[in-house]
Amino acid sequence: MRQLLKVILPALVVLGLSFALAAPALACGGLVAPDGAVRLGRATTLVAYHAGVEHYMTSFEYQGDEKNVGWIVPLPAIPAAIQEGGAWTLQRLEREANPPPPEPIFAAGVADVRAPVTIIQQTTIEALNITVIKGSGPAVIDWATGNGFAVNADERAHLLTYAQASPIFMAAKFDTSIIQQRHETQGDGTPLLITMHLAHPWVPLEVLALDGQQVQADLFFLTDMPLNTSDFAATVGQSPVGSAVPGATGFKVAFQEPMNASLYHDLSTDRNMGWVHNGGWLTYLTLNAPAEQVTYDLGVTSRGVIRLAPYGTAPMAIGGTNPAPGWLPQFPIGTPTAALLILSAAALAALVVVLIRRARHKAAPLAVGEATGGN
Repeated sequence: MRQLLKVILPALVVLGLSFALAAPALACGGLVAPDGAVRLGRATTLVAYHAGVEHYMTSFEYQGDEKNVGWIVPLPAIPAAIQEGGAWTLQRLEREANPPPPEPIFAAGVADVRAPVTIIQQTTIEALNITVIKGSGPAVIDWATGNGFAVNADERAHLLTYAQASPIFMAAKFDTSIIQQRHETQGDGTPLLITMHLAHPWVPLEVLALDGQQVQADLFFLTDMPLNTSDFAATVGQSPVGSAVPGATGFKVAFQEPMNASLYHDLSTDRNMGWVHNGGWLTYLTLNAPAEQVTYDLGVTSRGVIRLAPYGTAPMAIGGTNPAPGWLPQFPIGTPTAALLILSAAALAALVVVLIRRARHKAAPLAVGEATGGN
């Protein structure tokens, strides 16, 4: 029996270690700094990541008749491009995940008089004036207040914290004169498409958290591999649908499927969407939580595991993992090989238990006989 255990136990150790993953690293978050009392409508975001490039497209509406509405968002890198997003992409993703039942530049003339920051990019997309700036926390705050943003004490503290992690920010402001010409009382939800070169996907979520409001958001991922909420489930290939994101109230995976031909056609033929990669996976997450509980941003590890972390950490720190030792066998996430390895480990462990019990059963009568002979 001892000889058998000497052979089997090392194998069990190797199998167990092959699934041992390092603890997640922390990462930073984002901030919304609107000017005036506004309410955000439901936000919808697409994050597509392939070959080191993240395409981040987001759209949300504000509600209320405000004259000055805008926000400032931290970015993990200088955008390679900022442009208008697809005309129907976000709606098409919503329909894919929820099929129907069968049947900043700012307005012209605004002086940048208090702006000891570097203005990197400026563009206008429909009613949105967008400016990408780079600078220290105090410099960004001076620039924001000098350009019509109302920065209260809480928002000031957030901006100072974010600037320690990343000096790059995107400021956007609605040109309400255009909206009023359309006789609208809210922002029109123009989708912004931001292209960045990143080591892994990163999504600011804390930007949606306005004091006293409910955060409601839809988050879509297009990635080369299926995403999951834990290392073990990702390694085995277990479906994450219905599972909650650890540490986040009201945040769950609602839908996941491989990219199909119909979805690929509809997305890739939309406006400015020719970069959509054919293949990979679509993952849909929903967030519905009070603003005070959304204090994190999101990253994805190289193994396809969703990670959350509070704001204030460098954006690319989120999702970082310590790889397993090189001598251990590596298997792609979600492959039959990984599942087979788990089953093999379980079967081997069961075999050890059976053999131990059998050995004890055979040894018991012998011990009784020896005791009787001694009397």
